[in-house]
Parts: sequence; C-alpha cells; structure tokens
Amino acid sequence: MRTKHCLSLDDATRVISAAKAEATKNKWAVTIAVVDDSGILLALERLDTATAQSPDIAILKARAAALGRMPSKALEDMVKDRPALGTFPNRAPVQGGLPIFYQGECVGGVGVSGVKSHEDEQVAQAGLAGG
Repeated sequence: MRTKHCLSLDDATRVISAAKAEATKNKWAVTIAVVDDSGILLALERLDTATAQSPDIAILKARAAALGRMPSKALEDMVKDRPALGTFPNRAPVQGGLPIFYQGECVGGVGVSGVKSHEDEQVAQAGLAGG
C-alpha cells in the first residue's frame, strides 16, 4: 500500500499567513483559500473589505490548481484552444490559483481572489514561498 503526503491545518494556516502578508503589504483586499489534493477546503481567510464573491472564486481557483496539478492560469490558457475545458465543474479557469507540491507530489492548492488576476497569483505565490 502507498503512503500519501497531505496538507495539515497548520500547513494551510502558514500558506494563508504568508499570502496575507503579501496582500497587506500591497493594500489588496483579497480572499485566500487553501484546499487539499481533492479540492476540499482546508482554510480560508477573507480580508476586510474583500468582495462578497471573492471567497467562492478563491476556492474555485485553488480547486482548479489542485485537481489539475497546474496553475489555474494554465487551464485559462488551455480553454482558449479547447473551450469545453471551461465547463469542468467546480473549477475557475482563471489566473490566481497555484498547486502546492511536497516532495514532487501535489498535496493541494492555494487560490486568491480580489484584485487583478496576476496580482492574485502574486499573493498565492507569496503563500507558497512562505508556507
């Protein structure tokens, strides 16, 4: 039987904390979501004044990254050539979601929503770097 690595709540909290520091530094009101490798929400933080829809979008971006094992931007680019990919349920093919890898294995995803898509990804990247 295979042993599988997984994210803990502490791991997810560290990712969110580092991402939140980047968002705060830039004065960006965002929501940050961390999901496990199955796309199930582990942790979420909505910063003050972040839009009401940003939690749902952040979760969908994180889920797209985790399930696809690639940045949600890659899925966004693929949809241009294969529009049917955009119909996959419970995923947002929009930049701002990044997979979380541990020892070469995807263990989850982080998604951010609230500012421009490339800025969302910048916040997510900071979460990975500091998590």
